[in-house]
Amino acid sequence: MKNSSTNISLSFLGAAKTVTGSKYLIEFNNRKVLVDCGLFQGKKDLRRRNWEPPPLDPKSIDAVLLTHAHIDHTGYLPALVNRGLRSPVYCTAATKELLGLLLPDAAKLQEEEAEFANKHGTSKHTPAKPLFNLEDAKQACALTVPIQYDHTTQIVDGFSVTPTNSGHILGSAALSLKVGTRHITFSGDIGQYTTPILPDPQPTQLGDLLLVESTYGDRVHSEATAKEDLARIMRATFERDGALIIPAFAIGRTQTLLYYIAALEREDEVPIMPVYVDSPMAVDTTQIYRKFQSDYDFEAKALLLSGQRPLLTKKTVFCRSVQDSKALNNLEGPRVIISASGMINGGRILHHMRLHLPNPNTTVLLAGYQAEGTRGRDLQNGADHIKIFGSYVPVRARIERLSGLSAHADRNELLRWLRSCQGKPQLVKVVHGEEDASLSFAKTLREELGWQASAANHLEKVELDTTTLCRLE
Repeated sequence: MKNSSTNISLSFLGAAKTVTGSKYLIEFNNRKVLVDCGLFQGKKDLRRRNWEPPPLDPKSIDAVLLTHAHIDHTGYLPALVNRGLRSPVYCTAATKELLGLLLPDAAKLQEEEAEFANKHGTSKHTPAKPLFNLEDAKQACALTVPIQYDHTTQIVDGFSVTPTNSGHILGSAALSLKVGTRHITFSGDIGQYTTPILPDPQPTQLGDLLLVESTYGDRVHSEATAKEDLARIMRATFERDGALIIPAFAIGRTQTLLYYIAALEREDEVPIMPVYVDSPMAVDTTQIYRKFQSDYDFEAKALLLSGQRPLLTKKTVFCRSVQDSKALNNLEGPRVIISASGMINGGRILHHMRLHLPNPNTTVLLAGYQAEGTRGRDLQNGADHIKIFGSYVPVRARIERLSGLSAHADRNELLRWLRSCQGKPQLVKVVHGEEDASLSFAKTLREELGWQASAANHLEKVELDTTTLCRLE
């Protein structure tokens, strides 16, 4: 099919047979709209893509749409701003607030990595430069325009969007786009139906073309017993008069842990212990979660109406300053410390690990996925020592795992969400999953729903004629 202003094209610029770098470009009627703008993360060959010239002129983009705030969906925005992006960036109000934390933090990391490379001569480039800087991040945040769940907004001529809550993190959305006479649906990241605080993934209208995530499209989560396991571990920690150290992601996971601990306290399932949140980003994120109570699910709203504070335990202490963090080193008695990063690959959690891992009365609770090559994975695999700040620290603490807290739907939950939606897509492209997961979920969609589904390829382009079915270019 030849390119024409009457045709609609969609190019896969990321998250094709990988879970990072989500970017999809829609072109129609001489307009360009970018859906998500994520950084590639993980393996080196993927991270290199961040440094390649973008496959389009950022100045030519008419609008950007974001499904949620995570860096693998938003972290490339400042890089495009650095290259001339000045168009509006549409997202939910909560996503806009979270970006004010995440993008400047990402810029700080970029600048620190460039400074380290220049100091130690570890870069092929002289001088090494960050992919973007703090000013780029601030400009990217200034471009954001909030849109409302379940309301249709015209973003440019020929394009309108309706976001629905996807239950992944605060502010996350599936996007239903009307482009000309056609509809395109982006699932974004779909959350679990059992996730506290946030509503279950809400149904949306499935378009002629559907892009659906597949992070866990080839597996089913184990039966969730996170709350019960957390109670057992807290009781044991109290009996040993020790510290419970929880590495946790600042956005989503920390707030879920606070919610569960507060619930266990109300139910008299655990003794009251001080809970220290030692991460500036987690502290700020928790305040944003408390600000957007209108985005809570029914249970969390009911707690608010009854006078409860669902994200505060009876002894929650937020540690923002370095001095607050250092003061935790002198504490004694049973206590909970929640700190970032979740995989123990940076942040204040490293100081807590260096201090507490040699203590047999300490419990370290791994409350999230631990990627290969991280300290968290080493602990999960039973390492008897790990390297922190250049020295080996013996592991004498108890290591526990908490399953069932994933922010992503599994295979069955993805199917449940799709079956709840209206309409039948003419073509489905499976995205945001490793190759095996994407291929497996595409096969599931073909066999169980009878849909024309396949896993997207990097830089693949799909075209929709205004009068005929989707075809591949």
